[in-house]
Amino acid sequence: MEYGSIEREIHVDAPPEVVFEVVSRPEHMREWWPDDARFKPVAGAHGELFWRDEGTGETMTVALTVVEVDPPSRFSFRWCYTEAARGGDALLVTFDLVPTEQGTRVLMTETGFREMGWEIAVLEEQYRDHVSGWDHYIPRLDAYIARLVSTP
Repeated sequence: MEYGSIEREIHVDAPPEVVFEVVSRPEHMREWWPDDARFKPVAGAHGELFWRDEGTGETMTVALTVVEVDPPSRFSFRWCYTEAARGGDALLVTFDLVPTEQGTRVLMTETGFREMGWEIAVLEEQYRDHVSGWDHYIPRLDAYIARLVSTP
């Protein structure tokens, strides 16, 4: 297996402007992905994503840095830094939004796995964890947008 990038593509019945808000603003992001998100959707802004373990009550915090904000077509950020101070290598997540006749094609790409410097066993585990995570969360993105646009 290559372990180079993860890509997920979905079509949503909403215009790119709506989808852009949902993938780039913390108040929307926390509705479909992390339990909480704190950042400004501005290139260069630092922030954090939070997940709570229901069983233990512990919270995992992951630093992020917004890389590109190009409404309504692209939003990207770096996360999962190899060093706590955001100085090390990091994964890059990009949401590309393409208008269609019925809504928006959403292409999520996560890259940088091989560049992280992990041992092969760690690389394989991290890659599998992220594949599993996106397989869980991308359908939630679609469902949240569907609820959002159906609400008067």
